[in-house]
Amino acid sequence: MKRFPKLMLLGLLSMAAALSSCEDNNDNGPTPPTPSGPTDSAGRVILTGEITSNRTLSANEKYLLQGNVYVTSGNTLTIPAGTKIFGDQATKGTLIIERGAKIMAEGTQNNPIIFTSAKAPGSRNYGDWGGVVLVGAAPTNRALTFLPEGGIRSLFGGTNAADNSGILKYARIEYAGVPLSTDPNSEINGLTLYGVGSGTTLDYIQVSYSGDDAFEWFGGTANAKHLVAFRNWDDDFDTDYGFTGKIQYGVSLRDPQYADQSGSNGFESDNFNPGTPANGTNDGLPLTAPVFSNMSVFVTAGAPVTTQQSGSGSYQSALHLRRNTSTSVYNSVFVGQPEGLRLDGTTTWANAQAGGLNLAGIVLANNNTPLRSANGTGTGAFTDADVQGWFNASGKNNSVVTGANLSTLGLNTNNFNLSAPNFLLQSSSSLLTGAVFTGKASDAFFTQGTFRGAFNGTDNWTQGWTNFDPQNTAY
Repeated sequence: MKRFPKLMLLGLLSMAAALSSCEDNNDNGPTPPTPSGPTDSAGRVILTGEITSNRTLSANEKYLLQGNVYVTSGNTLTIPAGTKIFGDQATKGTLIIERGAKIMAEGTQNNPIIFTSAKAPGSRNYGDWGGVVLVGAAPTNRALTFLPEGGIRSLFGGTNAADNSGILKYARIEYAGVPLSTDPNSEINGLTLYGVGSGTTLDYIQVSYSGDDAFEWFGGTANAKHLVAFRNWDDDFDTDYGFTGKIQYGVSLRDPQYADQSGSNGFESDNFNPGTPANGTNDGLPLTAPVFSNMSVFVTAGAPVTTQQSGSGSYQSALHLRRNTSTSVYNSVFVGQPEGLRLDGTTTWANAQAGGLNLAGIVLANNNTPLRSANGTGTGAFTDADVQGWFNASGKNNSVVTGANLSTLGLNTNNFNLSAPNFLLQSSSSLLTGAVFTGKASDAFFTQGTFRGAFNGTDNWTQGWTNFDPQNTAY
């Protein structure tokens, strides 16, 4: 056997060790991309000020919103699937797509786009940053010089019902909803929509731990499907300023111990404050008249909570419909609020009597006071008994279920699980049948089925893209 000289053997061993060390450190792997702009201490590319030309982000980078970030008119911000965007707390980072601009943010079921807190896992909280705001040119009932809440500079609304603000699909918005000023009503919601038109695509969107509402529509005609509101602070689905869009398949799950000082509701709907006079276009008209179908709003299967151990206020109503609203809700289930339906004000009651405001296929369950009137005095006054008679009218297929009979709904055993909920119905559920698709719900936008609420027993449309434990997720 031929022998290597000792020095040659040592040299070969050293070379092998060096090669092994290189492989362990992955020095031969792909070179990380050079950041496309200034970065913060965590290496996230900073987005600040105005985006005044078309810009495409990269899923290989992480981004930090500092202050109000405006995508200006005529420009498009494209966000690929899997991109992660963080909101800065100190500067109340907020992404605002102005009127005439677009967002093209289309994630996938297995690779959603994520907007979240810049804080580390375990330290995130309600209202860590501003949120996502879309501003469009669709009709509203406010003057066209009216400005959004929270000091946002962008005028909204117009005459283009089909206005297109882009796409937001398979996206999560977490820990947003911070007050942007000390003025009343200065909060930004998880997703805020000002005068957004029906040309916009909104589908598969989750808002979690918002410090204000989950979703709020200020006028416009935008339609949406597959919305998830998870453990938010104030209202889940809030409509104002003449919103007339259509929404199908939405679910809310609340933490019973967190609510807002204003009284948290599943649905809150106003024409505007105070709701009248409604004299004409951009002056009270159009009336707020969205149509919702297949919504599920859950607080608790236990006794409805009227005082909170945490938060700043308490729960109020499953549906608080007030200030001359003409909203309609079909084929939906509401469980665990202290009140079920609160019809508020004589103008709201008049809209219900005229058929503009309608509820059908509705289940109110586990409420202390399922049906009530509010502020119904003077001309047009109405009572709790009037509301009950209207709600229970023939053909509506509405029902009230007591807490003692909640099991008849056949909800999933994990329906109220705050870390791993499952909303699919049991095969025995009474909600699998009884849907009503008449009147406004007969519109072609709505997929007609037999079940009430957002889920049947087989199609879990939250699977793959949602996250019900964002506090412990390392982004």
